Amino acid sequence: MKKKLQIFLEAGLAAFLVLVLTFFNLISPLDYIAKDSLYQVPRGIDNQIKIIGIDEKTLTELGPIQTWSREIYANLIDKLNENPDAKPMLIGFDIQFSGEVDEGDALFAEKAKESGNVVCVDHLLYGRMPEIKNGVLYYPVEGVEEPYAALKENVKLGFCDVALDSDGTVRRMIPVETYDGRDYETFSRVLYGEYCRIQGIEEHEIPVDKSGRSIINYSGRPGDYECLSLVDVLDGKIDTRAFQDSIVLVGAYAHGMQDDFDVPTSGSKEMYGVEVHANILQSYIQNRFAINGNAIIFGIITALVAFALHIIFRKLKIWQSLLILIASIVLEVVICVTLNNNGYSYSIIYLPLVSALSFIYCIVMGYLMEKARKKKVLDAFRKYVAPQIVEELSKTGEFEINVGGENRDIAALFVDIRGFTTMSEALEPEEVVEILNEYLTLTTNAIFKNDGTLDKFVGDCTMAVFNSPFDLEDYEYKAVCAALDIVNDGKELQKKLMEKHGRTIGYGVGVNVGPAVVGNIGCDFRMDFTAIGDTVNTAARLEANAKAGQVLISDELYERLKDRIEVNGIGEIPLKGKSKGVYVYEVTGLK
Repeated sequence: MKKKLQIFLEAGLAAFLVLVLTFFNLISPLDYIAKDSLYQVPRGIDNQIKIIGIDEKTLTELGPIQTWSREIYANLIDKLNENPDAKPMLIGFDIQFSGEVDEGDALFAEKAKESGNVVCVDHLLYGRMPEIKNGVLYYPVEGVEEPYAALKENVKLGFCDVALDSDGTVRRMIPVETYDGRDYETFSRVLYGEYCRIQGIEEHEIPVDKSGRSIINYSGRPGDYECLSLVDVLDGKIDTRAFQDSIVLVGAYAHGMQDDFDVPTSGSKEMYGVEVHANILQSYIQNRFAINGNAIIFGIITALVAFALHIIFRKLKIWQSLLILIASIVLEVVICVTLNNNGYSYSIIYLPLVSALSFIYCIVMGYLMEKARKKKVLDAFRKYVAPQIVEELSKTGEFEINVGGENRDIAALFVDIRGFTTMSEALEPEEVVEILNEYLTLTTNAIFKNDGTLDKFVGDCTMAVFNSPFDLEDYEYKAVCAALDIVNDGKELQKKLMEKHGRTIGYGVGVNVGPAVVGNIGCDFRMDFTAIGDTVNTAARLEANAKAGQVLISDELYERLKDRIEVNGIGEIPLKGKSKGVYVYEVTGLK
């Protein structure tokens, strides 16, 4: 129950993070990068829109634009309209014509009137102090800079200003601004209106957010729209039939004119203002604008998904969780891109970001829990196996216990207290338990000291095996060493018991070696890892025949260690359960 509560609290925290990050867009620079990469995929430009650029070549031949007579623009209109059957549909000048310069002003205004399809720009003057409208911060319009009077009367006007995001990138546009009781339309919107009028079609109503802005879905990258040099057109190097029924935009196409911007599709190259207007115009024609969707609703939905994903990550395996994480990210991308293409833009990074952190957290928690579980298992092993074996296991982890049993050659050791029953009848139960615990501690220490495995306690009898469940070098010799340590260390305990209780005990030890079945013995609900077989039974019989302070071994064990131990031959003795007697030796020391 406690673990389930912890998982739900973790999932709740993940959901809360997604909700807060989405609603407040707290990592907006990263969100902009993701949106630009996924939403602003160039879809191909409309060849009906063409650009005549005031490029470096034009500036080199005609000089700085500030020194030009507006007769140049009048000549451009004449050039574009020289073939009555191949005229442009619209001519848009993304150039500010404020104030009068020379006699060319009147000529340009007259040619624009004659053409009847010219759109020019005015410039909005925004205040420096922001205000709040509908809960959104914005900068109010405090004035308008319009073209000189003669031109203003003969052309359509739209403002050329673009909206910059906090990182200086042009992602949004303001279709209509209001100043002094009058609505001013953006340059591209006016061009679109004229386009619809000429084509005889109905204008699309584009979506706007609370601040009156729409998100531009760019169609191309910088340089994608066909751009022809203004001076080449004026010099007749361009066949003007190329502009037939096109929307021609004239504007700055040189860096020195300071009319270039960062846009989502620009990469390392900036986009000229006239290209930005071309992209906006194409979005108008194709009805491809978007606005920010409801962040609260989207935040709640993604928070619930993050909640569910965290619970899934905590329950499934790593590879399964990874597949689900990838699938959820791909699904969100597909959904969000589809929504953006249908007019609603949503922050796309927060669910993947928090879910990835959640996934990593679950991996770390799984690792720590597995490490704690292994430590718990190893701590349990320490009660049965020599500490040095446990340390080796914790370092390498290279061990395997075959469920169901396996045949191994082992050394089996049994030790029992002599005179324990008589002593138990004469002492209080608490004293008997105290003595038994001291005895069991002594035998266990001796077994572990020699790398043996404590198999079980049966009353006052202790069983140990060597070379099980892990391989142990020189296990026969270590089993005999453990038996001698039990006898020798028991002398101090005998002395202590005599002084304290007026009684003493002794140990009888039996050791045998040979094949045995080692493994989990029992039933489905209760199992015991132990060793069984004739080798084990013989060791128990040897222990039963051993006197206090005596270590008895079989002839098989003696043959293996005869050059390393000192013994006294006892002779052949009958053992319970065996048809033939077994030759037995008493171990008296080590060589």
